[in-house]
Amino acid sequence: MRLTVLGTGTIAFSPARSCAGYYVEAGDAKVLMDCGAGTSRRLAELAIPWQEITHVALTHFHIDHQGDLPTIIFAWKHGQLPPRSMPLNIIGPVATMDLLTRLTGAYGEWVTAPGYPIRVTELDPGASIDIGGATLSCTKVPHTPESVAYSITEGSHRLVYSGDTGVSRELAEWARGCDLLVLECSLPASMAIVEHLTPEQCGEMARLAEPRQLVLTHLYPPVETVDIANLVGMSFAGPLVVAHDGYRIELKD
Repeated sequence: MRLTVLGTGTIAFSPARSCAGYYVEAGDAKVLMDCGAGTSRRLAELAIPWQEITHVALTHFHIDHQGDLPTIIFAWKHGQLPPRSMPLNIIGPVATMDLLTRLTGAYGEWVTAPGYPIRVTELDPGASIDIGGATLSCTKVPHTPESVAYSITEGSHRLVYSGDTGVSRELAEWARGCDLLVLECSLPASMAIVEHLTPEQCGEMARLAEPRQLVLTHLYPPVETVDIANLVGMSFAGPLVVAHDGYRIELKD
């Protein structure tokens, strides 16, 4: 299983950080988890074979997590030769089809009928599906009413991506023992809000989850003015990476 981080930023514009986007290769699946603004540029910049993406999985409907979806759908229709013919699987929480319907109203019928099959799967929290030799599961997280976190399991390896979340003991317990926990780390404690995590809260979540490695992402500029690693390390002593766009990691036995 391999992870390439496409975007570690937020809706607060950064010259170094695109909005949320994560590319996971697991089994026969090539999964794009979230696709905020800048994701399409990063796919090209990092030489990701974007034409071969099999699944797009959305954690929630904030634009910094799905804003590039129409761009990528359009690219598969007009930006490659020959045009895409293989199906695209779009996975998301309940009301994902409603989102696509609204995008169709804004951009045109090609959003849901681009000339190749689009299959939409809405997952209830707790559900799991096979994605080509790997298993994708989701659980509810406290951010927006629809927000979920994802787990991708292939063989003995498990990656958990929080999406956007506030403090959640349930998420930490659900993620417990995973190989890789990709966790949002949005704001310093001085700017804490219930919808996002501070470094201190990330440390406590990781202490409970006990991942083999913690990867922090979704960084608003103010959180980069504090010592993130030191604050997380007050609670979590395991391996830690404050991710950058382009960060890659392969999970091996």
